[in-house]
Amino acid sequence: MTHKPTPVDRPFWTPGTLVMLALMIAAAVTLVIRYTYGLSAVSNLNNHYPWGIWIGLDVASGVALAAGGFTTAFLAHIMGRHYYEAVTRPALLTAALGYTFVALAVSIDIGRTWAIWKPVFYQNHNSALFEVAMCVMVYVTVLWIEFIPVLAERLGKKIPLLAFLDRTLDKTMWVFIILGVVLSCMHQSSLGTLLVIAPTKVSPLWYTPFLPLLFLTSAFAVGYPMVVVETTIATSSLKLESEMNVLTPLSKITVLLLGIYMVLKIGDLVLRGAYVTLLDGSAQSTAFLVEVGLGVVIPWIMLLFKAVRQSRRLLFTTALMIVLGVMLNRFNVFVVSFKAPYATHPYYPAIGEILVTVGAVATIFFLYRVFVTHFPVLSAQRQEVSR
Repeated sequence: MTHKPTPVDRPFWTPGTLVMLALMIAAAVTLVIRYTYGLSAVSNLNNHYPWGIWIGLDVASGVALAAGGFTTAFLAHIMGRHYYEAVTRPALLTAALGYTFVALAVSIDIGRTWAIWKPVFYQNHNSALFEVAMCVMVYVTVLWIEFIPVLAERLGKKIPLLAFLDRTLDKTMWVFIILGVVLSCMHQSSLGTLLVIAPTKVSPLWYTPFLPLLFLTSAFAVGYPMVVVETTIATSSLKLESEMNVLTPLSKITVLLLGIYMVLKIGDLVLRGAYVTLLDGSAQSTAFLVEVGLGVVIPWIMLLFKAVRQSRRLLFTTALMIVLGVMLNRFNVFVVSFKAPYATHPYYPAIGEILVTVGAVATIFFLYRVFVTHFPVLSAQRQEVSR
């Protein structure tokens, strides 16, 4: 049953939020050290390994997992499937927070954070990175514009500007929704383009001219599973009604989208002949088999069964496998597959890198809880207590 979105009436300070706060403080201390003594003080990044988990996980995976925002917006607003409105606001919030922290992660990763504005004025139109930078900057703005009606519902009477923007957006919101979908498709694919220009540094298991297409189709494939994961976690932790009436139909669409990605991924591997290295026992071949086997093939087979799609626990497990599979794909492409020509030792993330990454995730969860507590985001109602 679909209800009108309302703030969650639950205590905010819980053991979970306190743990998130502690992780945020640890990350903040690490960032103070990073900006005081430089990147080398908290990371293992160097001239041989210019990026690590801050790019492989925080940026590349973060962009992919925020795909639920534009995929649900496309389904509910552009395709007119208003039945899925119940999960659109939470997905939009997750995307807005995710992309905001993607931008922050890039700022932390580059040596001179204060120079991050330069691509806006010193443009290189032949650069894939320029296209990604511009699309992400504009899309972050678009996402928060799309979220204005949610803010206005609660604060419109206190902040006249929000009420004015809300009334103005009534007639123009469709422009931002379409713009958001287009921008997402552009930079999702362009993230793959970044590695296409490095054929000698990327393992043949992942290097292909079709990386942009694979990045785009995997983003489509992970969009709805991410909605399943975030909705299930939110409704379970906050003791709200299950929204399986919406999530089950989404999982049927995932069968098609994940199937397309699986065919392209395996087909490309076979056509290039790169499959011959799959069983060589290397760390890269093992990572690839785990990524495709546990993150694509097995969950796709599981979703073919109606019993899985209708079970809250099984659907959550399957969706989580897809989400982790796409995260592993991004990590594999940017970190595991990357071969530094003159490096004398492999890259391993430093404690500081891990603390910042975990702290960023904790901050997203913390802010998500703040928004759903004070603003009408979630539609699920309290569970009925049986006596």
